[in-house]
Formats: sequence, C-alpha cells, structure tokens
Amino acid sequence: MSYIRFSFISVKRTIDIRKIIGFIMTVIVLTSTNMCTYNIYGQEISTDDELVPVAASDLAITSDACVLMEASTGTVLYEKAKDEKVSPASITKIMTLLLIFEELEKGTLKLDDEVVTSSYAMSMGGSQVFLEEGEIQSVETLIKCIVIASGNDACVAMAEHIAGSEAKFVEMMNVKATSLGMINTHFEDCCGLTDSDNHYTSAMDVAIMSRELIVKYPQIHQYSTIWMENITHNTRTGSSEFGLANTNKLLKQYPYTTGLKTGSTSKAKYCVSATAKKDDIEMIAVIMGAPNYKVRFSEAESLLKYGYGTCKLYKDSNDIKLKELTVISGVKKSITCVPKSGFSYVLSDGASPDSIEKKISYLEKIVAPVEKGAKVGEITYVLDGKEIGKVDIISNQKVEKAGFIYSLKRLFEEFLL
Repeated sequence: MSYIRFSFISVKRTIDIRKIIGFIMTVIVLTSTNMCTYNIYGQEISTDDELVPVAASDLAITSDACVLMEASTGTVLYEKAKDEKVSPASITKIMTLLLIFEELEKGTLKLDDEVVTSSYAMSMGGSQVFLEEGEIQSVETLIKCIVIASGNDACVAMAEHIAGSEAKFVEMMNVKATSLGMINTHFEDCCGLTDSDNHYTSAMDVAIMSRELIVKYPQIHQYSTIWMENITHNTRTGSSEFGLANTNKLLKQYPYTTGLKTGSTSKAKYCVSATAKKDDIEMIAVIMGAPNYKVRFSEAESLLKYGYGTCKLYKDSNDIKLKELTVISGVKKSITCVPKSGFSYVLSDGASPDSIEKKISYLEKIVAPVEKGAKVGEITYVLDGKEIGKVDIISNQKVEKAGFIYSLKRLFEEFLL
C-alpha cells in the first residue's frame, strides 16, 4: 500500500481521500486570508488600514440580516431584519459550545476527559477534522476542533459523549434556546450540517446565545483566538498530526477580534458571529446570509467599527461602603448593607459617562426579622433627568426578631445608661 507525506505531517499516514480533502481545505482557508495582518501571538503587524469610525448611514449592510450588540448589557446598537428566520449553518455550534461549557462548569465534564469517536460521528460530512471510528481525543482537543476548524465530526462526538446521542443533545439545545428567550430558533442537529427547513435561527438569537457564551464563559476566547494549531490523530493505522486553521479571518483583518464562529452552506450562504473587545467594551457583530466570505467579514468589521466609534460604556462596580441601617424590634440594633451588583450602561450619541447621576435611597423602616440578602434600599441611575437603571441595596446579615424577654432586657439596659 502506498503512502503520502505532507509538510505538516510528522509520520507516514495511509492515503485516505478524506485526508487529502482536509489538506486542500486547509490550504484554501489559509490562502483566502486578507493580506493585511496584525499582531497575533507574536506575528508581525502589517497594515495601512486606519480604524476610522463608521457612521450608521454609511453601513449599507447587504447581507440578509445583522445585529450589533454590546455584550455586557445586551443593548442592540444596530440591526437589520434581526428577527427574520434564517439558516444558521455552523453558527449552530455556538449553542453546542455553550452546553459543553455548562457541563464543564457543573463538573460533569472535564477538559482532560477522553471521548471515543463513534462510526456515526466519523461519518459527518462538510467541515471535519477527520476523526476515525474508535479514535480517542480529549474534551479540550475536541473543543479546539469545533472552535478553530468547525469540525462537524468533533461536534457530534461531543454531543454523544454528553447526552448519549446527538438527538438527545439537540433536545438539550432547544431547551436552552427557549430558556434564553430565543423565540425564532429551532435546532435539528448539533453542528448545522442539515438542510432541514426546521433548523433555523435569527440574527438576534445568534447574538443572544453568543452573549451567553462569552459573558458566562470568557475562557472560550482562549480557543477562538487561536490562529493555527496541530492536533494528533492516534488510530489503528498509526499516529499523525493534523493542522487546524481558524475559519475566522477577522483575527487577521480586525485587531480587536476575540472570536467567535463562522458558518456557510448553500442555503445559509455566509454567516459569522464576530466578537471583539476594545477599551473594555465587548461587542458582538452577527452577519447572516452574506453573498460571499469577503462580504461576511467586511460587514462584520464595519459593524464593529461603528459600535466602537459611537458608543461608550458606563460601568459602576458599586464597590462602596454604605451606612448602617437601624433595625426595629431586632436582636441587633442595626445592619450593614451592600449593593447587590454593579451597573453598566451603553452611552451613544456623544453622551458622557460623567453625565450619569447616582442616587442612593433606603427603606424608611426596617423591622425584624430581616433575612440576609433582603432588599433595604436601592441605587438609581439617572441620565438627562431620565431613569436608566436601578441596583438593589441588600442586607449583608441576618437579624432575628427580638422576643419579649430580650426586649425587656434591652429597655432596662437603656434605662441604666
């Protein structure tokens, strides 16, 4: 039997038409990259492109639908046909990744867990990393295969590992979509390979699940910013390396890019959910139904430039010391309290963060019993005379109601004093 040797493969590997196709696809991905480059993992910066802000009137999005969202607040800054149902292609994998990271958070899954590839997972067409039946890979390696190379086979292998079958995993995906308020989404598979009319989403729903993933699990960017990496196939025919090349060309095209996922099929055309971070502001630009890959990336970049050129993010960590509050009829005379959370707000149209007014108010009476975490006041944020948000002030301790004997003792002590 004859053998073939590629420049990035360290050992001989049996000729397999799937491997040859994989090599050709990798070359195409790399050669289609925009020639202007930026500093990614020590690479040289070479660009004449100035990051000039884009006006909304100049965006002229030609793709079927789009959404630009500020991630911390979920504020939609620009949209076109945001609720129109469209085919998501491999952007479907964002939901798959979200469920994977949820399992990691729960501890039911670990990055070094071993996943065995089934014959069904191996049979996936489209974008793949050419896993073989019985091949064992770690969860972390398969995450890289999904995020970087959009591997359908890796996606199905993970779905089967978590839920027992792809069908059961897809049920989990749809339950999660409903819980997130993704009202225009229904999944039929875990990778987006299907052409079913019952597999659909919207630009808004893609932004919603993208936000859930990057806000709750920012470690996703450890993988989505990898430009190239090799994985090792260990199979019955031997050991070999396979090159993963990131499908998201914005990593080379726009310097603030942090991810996230591309997709393309004849039905969906070209899609991308692009994430970026600049000046502590995180943006999500979703493009659905672009006519070609160049438009997909250029219009996502235009949305991001528009967002960063027109918006500022007001953030208040609420790391402040509040006064102690008097408690009536409690075993303690007072309680300490804290803000329940921080607060953030997207400012546009040239508004300044300094123009936001912060007002603190407390309940007139606090009567025991008081549970820890009970609301005892609120912080109100006002911009140009209009309320833009509130944060509860909560008790930082529990205070039980004083009984008769305790109350009598306190009265006696106060009398003596």
